[in-house]
Amino acid sequence: MAQPRIRFDGRQIAVNGLTLNVIIEGEGPDVLLVHGFPDSHQVWRHQIPALVAAGYRVIAPDIRGFGESEAPTGKGAYRVKNFVTDMVALLDALEIDKVRLVSHDLGAVVGWAFTIAHPERVDRLVAMSVGHPAAYPRGGLAQKLKGYYVLICASPIGEWFLRLFNWRMFRMVLNYPAEFPHWQAEMSRPGRLYAGIGFYRDNLHLVLPRKYPKVTVPVMGIWSSGDHALSRKQMVLSGEYVDAPWRYEQIDGASHWLQLDAPDSINSLLLDYLT
Repeated sequence: MAQPRIRFDGRQIAVNGLTLNVIIEGEGPDVLLVHGFPDSHQVWRHQIPALVAAGYRVIAPDIRGFGESEAPTGKGAYRVKNFVTDMVALLDALEIDKVRLVSHDLGAVVGWAFTIAHPERVDRLVAMSVGHPAAYPRGGLAQKLKGYYVLICASPIGEWFLRLFNWRMFRMVLNYPAEFPHWQAEMSRPGRLYAGIGFYRDNLHLVLPRKYPKVTVPVMGIWSSGDHALSRKQMVLSGEYVDAPWRYEQIDGASHWLQLDAPDSINSLLLDYLT
């Protein structure tokens, strides 16, 4: 049974050559929420009201290729650097100098990259599920096994494979039935599955070890014990790449979509850390 959603009114904002659908709610210090695959701003539907009630202004875009934002085509359109440039342009358009940044899944990859490239724009970072890019390849055998889906999504037959047997393979890879009807409907729109897996297609190099700068702002990493896609080790090791206060939190029993499975716990952590 699909989980109910909350209606948020979005604004269409032109950034970096495309139009993003952006939810802006509340008044106060700015909190930027960056979702992952195959989500939209709706993955934050339990966090947006809580943050607004606590006195924050929430900015929750549908990142390029997802939700009601435009889905560019062309080689390299979904490289991490383009998502980072989108976020910079979005903050500039809203005349925001610095944000508290909360990110999940591939959004966390963007969050780490944004914070490394533009530390002056980030007050503090919350990275959910995905650790520092230098820590991910060090996630051990568990991470290599859990990350099989990356190779599927990045392959030339990725779209074909995920649609097999009336999207059954897509359902298997995601392993979250409660949200699947929404995802299937979103990804069934023309060009949207191609855009959705574009991140994996354009950034396969991220699974390989390489040197990255350390993060120089405070970071809280959150990992859930039921995460079928990410290992605990890659998040815990992220502390080695943070040259500032580092905090690790674990949500036991929650799936990869911890903000949907354990909203009260996540909201409590966010309100404590962002204050």
